[in-house]
Amino acid sequence: MAIILRLDRVMADRKISLNELAARVGISNVNLSKIKTGKISAIRFSTLEAICRELDCQPADILEYCPDVPKVE
Repeated sequence: MAIILRLDRVMADRKISLNELAARVGISNVNLSKIKTGKISAIRFSTLEAICRELDCQPADILEYCPDVPKVE
């Protein structure tokens, strides 16, 4: 199972920088960068809510589920 983060795509569509979004959401640039690059294993609902509020989007715009593809042997 893989959850892919598409925050970078949504930020580009909204033309908002990492620094600006971090300030609006109230988290550090480092933590937002980790979310943006997918280097996290969890995200608080309050953080996800704040990101969605500031980007005017739905969680599904940021998070994508890609099921594992079974290996053919």
